[in-house]
Parts: sequence; C-alpha cells; structure tokens
Amino acid sequence: MPETATPETTATAQMNPTKRIVPKRVLLKLSGESFCAPGGFGIDTKELGIIANEVLEASKAGAQIAIVVGGGNIIRGADLAKSGDIHQATADYMGMLGTVMNAAALKEKLDSIGIDSRVLSALDIRAVAEPFIRNRAIRHLNKGRVIILAAGTGSPFFTTDTCAALRATELGCDILLKATKVDGVYDADPNIDKNATRYSSLTFGEAIEKQLGVMDMTALTMCQEQSIPVLVFDFKNLGNIRKVIEGEEIGTLISVN
Repeated sequence: MPETATPETTATAQMNPTKRIVPKRVLLKLSGESFCAPGGFGIDTKELGIIANEVLEASKAGAQIAIVVGGGNIIRGADLAKSGDIHQATADYMGMLGTVMNAAALKEKLDSIGIDSRVLSALDIRAVAEPFIRNRAIRHLNKGRVIILAAGTGSPFFTTDTCAALRATELGCDILLKATKVDGVYDADPNIDKNATRYSSLTFGEAIEKQLGVMDMTALTMCQEQSIPVLVFDFKNLGNIRKVIEGEEIGTLISVN
C-alpha cells in the first residue's frame, strides 16, 4: 500500500504543475492486460483493435513510436516462480515468450490498418521477429515505422518496466508513457479510498520516497538517472496517447524537478 501523502505534500504536488513535453520520440509501455478484456485472459480482438487505433491516432501527431509490451495476459512468470515448481529464471523466460505473442498480434493488427511496423525481440526468434539491435531500431523509427519491442531485456529477473526504461534510454526517447487502468498516480489506491488524491506532477525523488508503486525501483531510478520523464495515464480513455504527443496535460508527470 503506497504511503499516504499529507495534505501539505498533496497541495504541493498540485500547486507546482510541471511544464508538459511535446515529444518527438516516445516509448509507450503497454501491460499485457491491455490485450485482454477486463478480468480476461489471452488476446481479445476488440482490445487489440483499440490499441492499434490509438497508435494510429498517435502516429498522426508526428512522433516516432516505440512500444514495449508486457505478457501478463498470457503468462505471469512471477506467479509461476512463487509456486516453487519452476525456477524464476525459467518462469521469466516463459513470460518473455508471452510478450512475443502479444507483439506479433499487435504487428499484424497495425499492418492491417496501414501502419508499417516491426517486431524486435531481445530473444533470438528469427522466424517471428528481428533481433533487437539499437541502430536498426533507430533506423526503423527514422523511416516512420512503429517498432514493437518484445521479450523484455532478454534476461531473467528484470521486469518489462525496466525494459521500457532501458529501451527509452537506448533509443533516445523524450518521454516514457506508462499506460495504466487509472488516470495517474494517487496518494492511495483510488479503487479503495474514495478520498485518494491524484498528483498532477511528481519528482522522481518524491515517487521513490513515497513508494507510490508507479514502476519498479530499477526502472524508476534509471529514468531518474537518464532524465527521462515518465507520464502515467489512463490508456482506456481514447485519444490519450495523441493528447500526450500534442502536449496536453493529462495523467501524472514524473520528472527530475
């Protein structure tokens, strides 16, 4: 449970809005749950279509788009490891394969609506995806292609949030967009506490100190060190990705200062 902010710190967060960014290159982090119906499993074609159309609208705003996908709708490596029957390293590799399935599905849908896209995988699966090579990924982006980054970092014990921070750093992204089920970062769980207050902006230091659960600490610290702002927003609110790219103030922006 995140630490509840005092009225003073909540007021400070709301009274010091951070100037929003109009990015030229973005890293969009999608959870595996984005690919299935609420409470569901696998890949739902309706949800897949929503994702693809959102990416289409965002691409019209002119920014280059790289997408890191999770795999929780297919398999949760962490849950498997907790059972004790499967070593965490093996469970994590299984989770990576789940992200490859999501990436392949998203590419097919993007292609079907006229968006040129490529899947780049941190694991060598040449029959399904290109290997992730930094210069190749940047070349695709410069040619106007959407790139979908699969298999996390390619190493166990790292989350797809950490992968998103790493790829945003490697690709020189202006911002990391963290798509969630809520419209930003709150001082408490808004599904439980009706008095929870949403932050319009936070510093990385505040997010880490308050343990708000925005991302895992490795990812958050990497973004802080590399001065890559993180925007947490509601993906289900249609048009939000495009709004971010056009510089509108939505969600919660986490930055160095």
